[in-house]
Amino acid sequence: MIEHKNVLGSDLLDCSLAPKTGFFRDGSCRTDDQDRGLHTVCAIVSDEFLQFSKAQGNDLITPIPQFDFPGLKPGDRWCLCASRWKQAQLAGVAPQVVLEATHANTLEIVDLDTLLMYAVDIPTNA
Repeated sequence: MIEHKNVLGSDLLDCSLAPKTGFFRDGSCRTDDQDRGLHTVCAIVSDEFLQFSKAQGNDLITPIPQFDFPGLKPGDRWCLCASRWKQAQLAGVAPQVVLEATHANTLEIVDLDTLLMYAVDIPTNA
């Protein structure tokens, strides 16, 4: 079994089970070679970010029942693509990040010092 670590080097914690997030929709921001988008950043989405993402062509607000996607609202935790998070950060609208639930592979796209600036210390039970 593959061990998944977070950006701090410890075991990767779940990001969210309600709504169920992750590339594998198992609540975790774990990844593998099939995850071309690198859905590894556990973020607490804000309205500002959701509007930004929608304007970029990725509507995370509108529910899609056939894919069991409830649509996100501000305050939800969600595994974002590392490149989209970085794009939002450069645009000044990056959401907060749960480091303990953000996969270590994120560091291929975003450095730890940047992530630390957006880190939030919240209970890790999803």
